[in-house]
Amino acid sequence: MHSRTRDNTAALDAFLAKKAEIDTMLARLQALSADHFEASADEVHWGHVGTLGFYAEQLKRITDAAFKEGEHAE
Repeated sequence: MHSRTRDNTAALDAFLAKKAEIDTMLARLQALSADHFEASADEVHWGHVGTLGFYAEQLKRITDAAFKEGEHAE
């Protein structure tokens, strides 16, 4: 039983470290979004649209997996 507790503790520590890593990334993305991804309205061009499209595609893959939607739907 003792080694199982140690294994669970190590897994929990690793889980919490990954969660903190994700929380940090989400906070940075939220801040960047609040700043309009550092693009001013008079300077936005199709390259910006493409960049945000790429970001949205990557985030959709993550949210589909997390919420079991899209190709991950049961």
